[in-house]
Amino acid sequence: MNFPHLVSLAACLASHGVLCLRFTCKGLNIAYRAKAFKTVVEYLKLSDDYKLSGVFLAGRSMGSRAAASVVRQLPDDDDDFIQGLVCLSYPLHRPKLQSKLRDEDLLLIRCPVLFVSGSADEMCEKQLLEGVVSKMKAPKKIHWIDKANHGMAVKGRIADDVMEEINAQVFSWLRENMELEHK
Repeated sequence: MNFPHLVSLAACLASHGVLCLRFTCKGLNIAYRAKAFKTVVEYLKLSDDYKLSGVFLAGRSMGSRAAASVVRQLPDDDDDFIQGLVCLSYPLHRPKLQSKLRDEDLLLIRCPVLFVSGSADEMCEKQLLEGVVSKMKAPKKIHWIDKANHGMAVKGRIADDVMEEINAQVFSWLRENMELEHK
């Protein structure tokens, strides 16, 4: 939860008036993570404290996979409470195991999706993600961080600079998609 990119993104969004709720899950079990994510979404949806009309889900690495799983499980008659999905460093495949893609949830998503990935991510080969995204029916966008690995580290580039690029892309995409929701 205190991964520098997530802290930076939440601070950036909050500074622009976007309410952010961050939480973490221990363990690598994707079903457990998705269940926890779904519980948080249900809480926000039913909460009298916040009275939200909708949310965007976001996650980093396995968190983005869990968020995608939650979005995919939405019923066809869903009320559009989840308005979009942001996937940071989506783990499309295991390192050096590009033959087994983790794309099943992505292909069934209907809401807008933003992927922010490193062009040198060892768990998300560029051509493979572009191939999966081309098959998605949902509105989608990919922003590549040039030469970034799965942790968004770029040799010769300051981490804060990379985070600023990520933050700007995510905020711009959220703003565009919130405007579409209100039209």
